[in-house]
Amino acid sequence: MRENRGGVNIRVQDERNLAPKRNRLWRYGPLVIWAILIFIGSGNVLSGSNTSFVARIVHWLFPGASVETLAFFHLLVRKIGHLGEYAVLAMLAAHALRTSSYELLRRHWFLASLLVSVLYSLSDEFHQSFIPTRGASIYDCLIDSLGGLIGLAIVWLWHQTARRKRGQRAQTIKASAAV
Repeated sequence: MRENRGGVNIRVQDERNLAPKRNRLWRYGPLVIWAILIFIGSGNVLSGSNTSFVARIVHWLFPGASVETLAFFHLLVRKIGHLGEYAVLAMLAAHALRTSSYELLRRHWFLASLLVSVLYSLSDEFHQSFIPTRGASIYDCLIDSLGGLIGLAIVWLWHQTARRKRGQRAQTIKASAAV
């Protein structure tokens, strides 16, 4: 927007145009940052050889544990990590899409968020296929997708509970106003 001030045209930022951009940054920024963290972690940083400290902790807690038990707990913690990181990714996607400026995304936030989670999981495994200390696994994609589904179920339940409480509060206010 241009404004004429004393014969000089000055470009003035319209506050109405800045607000949606600022909101978009707050909606999508955490999702993008989390996706970047997953990308970094799917490199060599969080490979099985670099997370062996888990086995050492289990061995410290249970000194009599066999090598197989230690390996099992190491694998279990890593797969729970997959679930958790994609649950968070899906929850951040849900937050972004539930408040989107696009009606279609707001209306279909659950499926769109699940799609984001599944597609990012597939791309993450594809990325890992190029890392020498990692390997791509369709099973990890399934675990990641399940994590996304769990995260979205939590968001859905949270919003259903909040909606129910708002409805009860509104009924209580109406009832007390009628008295």
